[in-house]
Amino acid sequence: MRVFENLDEFVAAAGTDLGSSDWVLVDQKRIDTFADATGDHQWIHVDPERAAEGPFGATIAHGLLTLSLYPALMLQIYEVRNVSMGVNYGFNKVRFPSPVPVNSEVRMSLSINEVSTFDGGAQAVMGATIEVKGAAKPAAVLEAIVRYVK
Repeated sequence: MRVFENLDEFVAAAGTDLGSSDWVLVDQKRIDTFADATGDHQWIHVDPERAAEGPFGATIAHGLLTLSLYPALMLQIYEVRNVSMGVNYGFNKVRFPSPVPVNSEVRMSLSINEVSTFDGGAQAVMGATIEVKGAAKPAAVLEAIVRYVK
């Protein structure tokens, strides 16, 4: 994990690759829990028997489930200390080039693409790729915007 002792160190790291998170299992329980939380019970996510006959041969994680892993995976990669708060400010680009089959493991690699400052804080555009272990294409490629306040 990369630790920035203060916001100035983080700002100075613009353009830096921060590394990758640990691998995280995406099992059927996680998929079902996400379906219950969001009301998205599409069969490709929650019906293993029907999904076995479908285009992916098994259930797959929701794209938004994959995206929702961003905060937890980010916390494994870096930390900015001595700030009053950090907030998710949104996303610029999100693409899901490949599905996440049930019982796959995913991890995220992260870079600081750009940083701008404002009175009392900084905003960063983070480049993230969420990969599936053994897959040729990533599950998600995105730009996340994070804000830190001193």
